[in-house]
Amino acid sequence: MKYWLLLIGAWITVSAASAQDVYSCKNTRLSFFSSSPLEDIEAKTDKGASAINIKTKDVFFKVPINTFQFKKKLMQEHFNENYLESDKYPYAEFKGKINDAPEIGKDGTYPVTVTGTLNIHGVEKAYTAKGTITTQGTTITVASTFNVRVADHGIKIPSLVIQNVAEVVAVTVNAIYTPYSK
Repeated sequence: MKYWLLLIGAWITVSAASAQDVYSCKNTRLSFFSSSPLEDIEAKTDKGASAINIKTKDVFFKVPINTFQFKKKLMQEHFNENYLESDKYPYAEFKGKINDAPEIGKDGTYPVTVTGTLNIHGVEKAYTAKGTITTQGTTITVASTFNVRVADHGIKIPSLVIQNVAEVVAVTVNAIYTPYSK
């Protein structure tokens, strides 16, 4: 937990933002879903950390790969050891910017587009994703679903199980932010 706070604190310092402009979420929920002819695969975690600067529109997410939970323990083992190699690449990160965003500090629900770089499995790739930001009082809620092609991040699927794992997975992000405080 201290690691996440240090990480967010460092990011905030780098952003040179005032505290009232920065919101954080220490339990960002992420999930992914893969549908293939033989099997659907789903995993979830609520161990992500995220920060958003409502003034600069910068956004940051970081999640430990090994915190994703599967219904089948064997899937989780294969995911961490064979596909994502979580010992070698322990985190997935996204650094980006909200494009054409209205004034996020005002109450309301706004469709947004975020552009940035996603680093999974040690491979960075640019992404643009649509989402929704809802502001109510001092709380900001973010929701988005976007597709990730596993091959784009150097994740190799053995031919033996190629029909069990989809080439593209749907990633869903949900975060509830509150004003950052030290």
